Amino acid sequence: MTGEAPAPRPLRVLVAHAEYQQRGGEDAVVEAEVALLRQHGHEVHEYRRSNFDVQHMGRLALAAQTVWSPRTTRDLDALFASFRPDVLHVHNTLPLISPSIYWAAQRAGVPVVQTLHNFRLLCPQALLLRDGKVCEDCVGKLPWRGALHGCYRGSVAQTTVLAGMLTLHRAMGTWQHQVTRYIALNEFCRDKFIQGGLPADKVVVKPNFVDLPEAPEGERDGFLFVGRLSAEKGIAVLAEALVKAPGVALRVAGSGPEQHRLEGQPGATLLGPLPADAVYKQMRGCRALVLPSIWYENFPRTLVEAFACGTPVIASRIGALAGLVEDGVTGLLFEPGEAADLARQLSWAQAHPERLAEMGRAARRGYEARLTGAANLPVLLGIYAAAMAATGKAAA
Repeated sequence: MTGEAPAPRPLRVLVAHAEYQQRGGEDAVVEAEVALLRQHGHEVHEYRRSNFDVQHMGRLALAAQTVWSPRTTRDLDALFASFRPDVLHVHNTLPLISPSIYWAAQRAGVPVVQTLHNFRLLCPQALLLRDGKVCEDCVGKLPWRGALHGCYRGSVAQTTVLAGMLTLHRAMGTWQHQVTRYIALNEFCRDKFIQGGLPADKVVVKPNFVDLPEAPEGERDGFLFVGRLSAEKGIAVLAEALVKAPGVALRVAGSGPEQHRLEGQPGATLLGPLPADAVYKQMRGCRALVLPSIWYENFPRTLVEAFACGTPVIASRIGALAGLVEDGVTGLLFEPGEAADLARQLSWAQAHPERLAEMGRAARRGYEARLTGAANLPVLLGIYAAAMAATGKAAA
């Protein structure tokens, strides 16, 4: 007899996610977590819906599915009976999964963990952004203002559907009572969700992660942007900063509606969308990743990837980014929306490659300490265990 406690049994985890039409960081986060759990012996079943399916639905049917999906309820009832999960981990529910998934889990006695990848529960548009500026008009209030302004895709009708869904489920107590634990990606976002009305004792913090081996240091040149070329990502600010910082070279990996702002721009080289390995190669060959976002980013996966590649980040001093990037240590911060300030930081970085290299090494050390799969797994399992304990399920 060694006196050691028996190892916890492997868990059965049901993961639910509505895949986006344009693949992004959230989809990659879901895949990484599923792979991490399976790698360590846990049994994972994925319940996925594709948002491409909405193209074949009428407006009224889609609106009804957004509020409450009978198909999700039927599917989950069957999965709870056959797979018998210890925990349900939900990511994106919009629009086809819907909040009906939480009620199905409650009836089956299955604890629910919901990752908060964006601000959808507080804002119909999910970005807390209107007319190019941070907007918190709906935080902690009924979201009728979002509907009035047509914040979601510029459509009053579509925003009204989302505002109605949020309002109905607030009234039903869905967000308060049917979710056992929420995962916020950082303390800034946790505070914002609590301000918006989520129970403080249910909102815990777990960052995103990636697993990338350390690469030998090599020659680095120029700067890099990776992501969707959309307004909230600060593409207009980036384009103006390049004008104000002649001689700065920027490679751009991605595409989107704001691409025209960078086409033909001196100093900008558009690479288009790249596979992950090609992105990592670009990150290891640039002096810094540029994140000029004008919205409250939750925890951009590209930031974690850059740190893993030993690459510092030049980011807007806004929301969580102001805490994720340590100014002068793991990167540089500039005032959000201020092209002149971004240009100043780019020019300084261009003139001080040795300092940028030091920041890159510090970024890699920080990544190894808390942003790897090995660091993330015990946090995730601890959240599952707490959710199970709250609903009376045995964790071992």
